Amino acid sequence: QVQVEESGGGLVQAGGSLRLSCAASGRIFAITNMGWYRGSPGKQRDLVASITSDGNTHYADSVKGRFTISRDNAQNTVYLKMDSLKPEDTAVYYCIVDATIAGATSPYWGRGTQVTVSS
Repeated sequence: QVQVEESGGGLVQAGGSLRLSCAASGRIFAITNMGWYRGSPGKQRDLVASITSDGNTHYADSVKGRFTISRDNAQNTVYLKMDSLKPEDTAVYYCIVDATIAGATSPYWGRGTQVTVSS
């Protein structure tokens, strides 16, 4: 199986920055897309940013110009640098990894990391 673990969340004042990390481990043959969603436990999660294996990125309109997604393919890790944070960015941030194991590609989610932005 695949383990996905996020880190880097916390409490920050509006205008501040945080950097989230997400590492995938296990019997992984390959990873295609990696990304970040956010939301509240038990509610719909919204896409924040995604990145393909060759580095193509996509951002939600609400974070364009403020957030930057990147990845380290050798470490099976994806990052989300968040600048100019706003109170409305407060959410649980979830990492998702499309990983191939035994010939099958499936999405794997982390448990989430809380980001709280105070005004």
